[in-house]
Amino acid sequence: MTYRGRFAPSPSGPLHFGSLVAALGSWLRARAQAGTWLVRIEDIDHVRALPGAAANIIETLNAFGLYSDEPVLHQSMRSDLYAAALARLTVAGHVYPCACSRADLAPFAGIHPAKCVSSAAPRVRRLRVPDATIDFVDHVYGATRQALRTQVGDFVVQRADGGYAYQLAVVVDDAAQRISEVVRGADLLDSTARQILLRDRLELPTTQWLHLPLAVDAEGRKLSKSDRARPLAVDDPLPALRAALDFLGQKPIRERRVERFLAAAAGAFDVTQIPCRPHAHVAMRKD
Repeated sequence: MTYRGRFAPSPSGPLHFGSLVAALGSWLRARAQAGTWLVRIEDIDHVRALPGAAANIIETLNAFGLYSDEPVLHQSMRSDLYAAALARLTVAGHVYPCACSRADLAPFAGIHPAKCVSSAAPRVRRLRVPDATIDFVDHVYGATRQALRTQVGDFVVQRADGGYAYQLAVVVDDAAQRISEVVRGADLLDSTARQILLRDRLELPTTQWLHLPLAVDAEGRKLSKSDRARPLAVDDPLPALRAALDFLGQKPIRERRVERFLAAAAGAFDVTQIPCRPHAHVAMRKD
C-alpha cells in the first residue's frame, strides 16, 4: 500500500517550534517513503479554534516549503461522518449516555468506573472499554501497552455540547483519508490505545504509529502550553528548519534554499535516529 501520512494541527493559535517538529517529522517520513503527505485542520472544537488561525497555519506551512499533496481537510465540515460512526457504535451497544462530570470522577482518580455514578441528566456519550490490554508497536517508543479499564476508563465520544470528541473524529478521518501511519507528537501516545479500540469497534483498517519527541520549555511544559511559545518566522524559515531537523536527531543539511534543504533532508532521513525522550509519556487526553 502506498504510504500516506498527515499533519493535523488544531487552529488554536499560530504554529510554533513544537508544531514545526511535528510537521517536519511527518513530512520527512512521508517523503522518505515516496508517499503522500496531507494536512488536516482539526477544528472540531469550536471553543479552542481561533478565527483566522487555520489560514495562518496553512500559510506558515507553505512558507516553510511544506505543501499538502491533497486539498486541506477541515474537521468542522465533516460532522455527518462522525454522526454516522457514532450511530454505528450506538446500534452495536458500544456507546451509552452518561452524566458523570470531572467532579463525579474525582473519587476514582478521574477514571470512569464503567458505570454512571451521577443522578443528573446524561450530558455526554461514552464508549465502553473492555477489561483487556491494548498492545501496539511504535516506531520510536517501541512495544507499548495500556489497560484501558484501569488506566483510562470508559471515555467520551460525544461531548456535552453535542460536538464529537477528538478520539472519535481522528479515527474516522484517518480511516477516510487512508492514513497508513500516524506520525504525531508523543503527548498523544496515551491516546493511541483508545484509537485502536475505536478502529476495532468501527471495523476500520489498522495503521502504524510513530510518535515524535516533544519540544518543551525550561519547566518541562509542552510549548503550546507555554507563554514562551513564539510564532515561526515565515520570512526566514531555514534556521527553524535546521533546529527542527536537529531536534529529530537527523544529520545536518547545509543547503541554503528551502526546497533543496527539504529534498536533502528527506533523502537522508533515518527514523532510527529520532530520540526517545522520557517526558513523552505525559498523558494529555483530548476528550
